[in-house]
Amino acid sequence: MQRKMGIDHTQRRKAGNIGEDAVCGFLVRHGYEIIKRNFTVRGGEIDIIAEKADIIAFVEVKTRTIGSMTSAEEAVDLRKQRIIIRTAQAYLQNVAQPLQCRFDVAVVETEGGKVKKLRYYVNAFDASMK
Repeated sequence: MQRKMGIDHTQRRKAGNIGEDAVCGFLVRHGYEIIKRNFTVRGGEIDIIAEKADIIAFVEVKTRTIGSMTSAEEAVDLRKQRIIIRTAQAYLQNVAQPLQCRFDVAVVETEGGKVKKLRYYVNAFDASMK
């Protein structure tokens, strides 16, 4: 059975954009500057890179509709964490000054295309055990 990739991918991207927009707004309201969205290197992507004072936050955003079968938090498993860490290392190679960095996870729940809930996990994981 063939799956229509285009429609499903487009819908996921649209939902992802809603979640990322909400998280960017949340971060800006909390004093962060959005440095980059969807930073991509071969084999990895970071949804949002934000900076506040001397801290750079690499933020993974997971957007789900309310009542989804899979937990957004569970989707940021060890494999995904490793990809994010490698991608962050690639980004940091081009940063002039060394900054403290951390890895945050944001979970956005939507209903009818509107954000209903946002959970933000500061320092959700670190690079030491990966």
